[in-house]
Amino acid sequence: MKPANNIWIQKEQCPCGDWKCFIKYEVEEQGEACQPTKDGISSSSSSDAVFAPYVGQIFKSDDEAFEFYSNFARRNGFSIRKARSTESHNLGVYRRDFVCYRSGFNQPRKKVNVEHPRDRKSVRCGCDAKLYLTKEIVNGVTQWYVSQFSNVHNHELLEDDQVRLLPAYRKIQEADQERIVLLSRAGFPVNRIINILELEKGVQPGQLPFIEKDIRNFLRTCKKTVQENDALLTEKRVTDMMELLEACKAMSERDVDFVFDFLTDANGKVENIAWSYGDSVRAFNLFGDAVQFDITYQSTTYGMLLGLLSGIDNHGKPIFFACVLVQEENPHAFVWAIQFMRGRHPQTIVTDLEPGLRDTIATALPNTKHVISIWYIMSKLSSWFSLPLGLKYPEFKSEFEMVCYVESMEDFEQLWSLLITRFGLGSDKHISLLSSCRASWAFSYIKDCFVARITTAEYMKSIDSFLKGVLDEQTCLQVFFEQVGLAVRLGCGAKEEMRFIHLKTCMPIEEHGQGILTPYAFGVYQHELVLSVQYAVIEMAKGSYVARHYKKVEGECLLIWISEDEQIHCSCKGFEHSGILCRHALRLLISKNYFHLPDKYFPFRWRWDSSFIPMDQESSRPVKEEHYHALHSLTDTLVTESLVSKERFNYAHKELTTLLDHVKNMAVDELTPEISTNNFSES
Repeated sequence: MKPANNIWIQKEQCPCGDWKCFIKYEVEEQGEACQPTKDGISSSSSSDAVFAPYVGQIFKSDDEAFEFYSNFARRNGFSIRKARSTESHNLGVYRRDFVCYRSGFNQPRKKVNVEHPRDRKSVRCGCDAKLYLTKEIVNGVTQWYVSQFSNVHNHELLEDDQVRLLPAYRKIQEADQERIVLLSRAGFPVNRIINILELEKGVQPGQLPFIEKDIRNFLRTCKKTVQENDALLTEKRVTDMMELLEACKAMSERDVDFVFDFLTDANGKVENIAWSYGDSVRAFNLFGDAVQFDITYQSTTYGMLLGLLSGIDNHGKPIFFACVLVQEENPHAFVWAIQFMRGRHPQTIVTDLEPGLRDTIATALPNTKHVISIWYIMSKLSSWFSLPLGLKYPEFKSEFEMVCYVESMEDFEQLWSLLITRFGLGSDKHISLLSSCRASWAFSYIKDCFVARITTAEYMKSIDSFLKGVLDEQTCLQVFFEQVGLAVRLGCGAKEEMRFIHLKTCMPIEEHGQGILTPYAFGVYQHELVLSVQYAVIEMAKGSYVARHYKKVEGECLLIWISEDEQIHCSCKGFEHSGILCRHALRLLISKNYFHLPDKYFPFRWRWDSSFIPMDQESSRPVKEEHYHALHSLTDTLVTESLVSKERFNYAHKELTTLLDHVKNMAVDELTPEISTNNFSES
């Protein structure tokens, strides 16, 4: 055994608390080369035919010949071992003898002075099955050929389910060794370790390529080494934590806004540590209204849990707030980690399905709403239900996702009960876990929680990509600290690409929003505005209205309008959820002849004014509008002329494809006022 590399991995233990339950994330990339076979051994060519060796067969090396003969032996119910080798001064080893594992006879051992010596029976019975190799050099190339081969055995050959139990084939791979040691250190007995490995590998009980005896022998053999490794890892953790602390102190001298904090144990050693870079602190003051706290990664070397506080900026980019390393998963550590970012308290904090976090957030941030991201739940769904539901799982997954986004609490409760009953999951532990915390993940319960779009799949994938980018193999915590810092500086310091979005409705409130919102926020706002025209608004009593889709494909939404202070409230809670007015509210305002929206419906966090890097969006917008209309006029004419005949269409399609590829490969420069639209006119 050797100390494990400092690889940050996603936590595998299921939040349901069952020691036998592990998570296999759907977003993980599966290996292509190896798949587990029915006997638990990974092989990329388990179905390949293995032919019998023959005299004169040539191999590039003796190791290649041994592997070939070993595969042949396994398929035929026996194993082999290396016997005699012969060497000379000129050729070195020039002969190798491989024999059946039952070849020869056991030599009598010397008697030892013990009271009850063990009488071990030998499996050797003088079997004459063998393969002899001889080395030769042909045209300067060394090769080995089979000089003798016999497949005559004087014992019974084993069946497939028996041959795998021969010592030669009972191998514990390095990855399994590390897993076994980890589970053993966690206090799991050998029989439970076997159960866990069977579950993780997806094999039937008793089908692992090793048995309990092998695990016991392995643990006994490496016990001393494990103790030495533990001492080394403890020393490395203490040393690296001190180096990380010194790096934080040095950073605080270079960056006056950099903040960090740490806790020590009874021996004065650093136990937990948290830090936030200057850019991150400033970002938190601007965009810390909705925060994600990710604790899905842990270090296999340091035995520490990584917590990452992040959010989303006004351009829709993930933004880093703080990093936390804790030794143990306990409420005290979580409270300390969540309270690290002082100043403003977020309106909402989004987390994984970690039961311990619910009480922690309620204690540390009593005025903050706790939301469990449906993206986290969906990533665990396959591990939880694909096996018990079998072929019904795809149907269950589709219906589960539909129920998640039901807007009415009453409808959700009814459909949730029907879903559980239909698929017979009333006693399932994972359904019980989801039911107990449904008020934190079901859309009908959290739709009035401001999440600033950090629960979207797009954002969650961006965060996952960021984590995988910085959580690579590291030599020490200081390297990790520097790499995260670099990623933060690149993210906060980069000038946002000016994404032009042209007007689609020509409504004054669209143009008004374009002048205030960033392209990301305006894109969402514009999408709602375009869809708003599909709704009819019907006035009810006492300032209430009903918004109804013209096809009635969805339920009605109730709108409350308070004209005195221009307040509008929609039952869909779109504005409360994302900070951008919903289509129903926009439809009502349009019907009331609003050409400019009240400023309160353009939150500061979505405005150009909240950008880190000052951007002169006003100077280029008129030019881009002018160029857009010039190109739009040309494309309208091109479409009209190209549809006259098939020959024209084919020619235009071919030339446009070439032109588009050429334009995409051109360098990107801002359009300037000096560029004349005459350059786009027809010659």
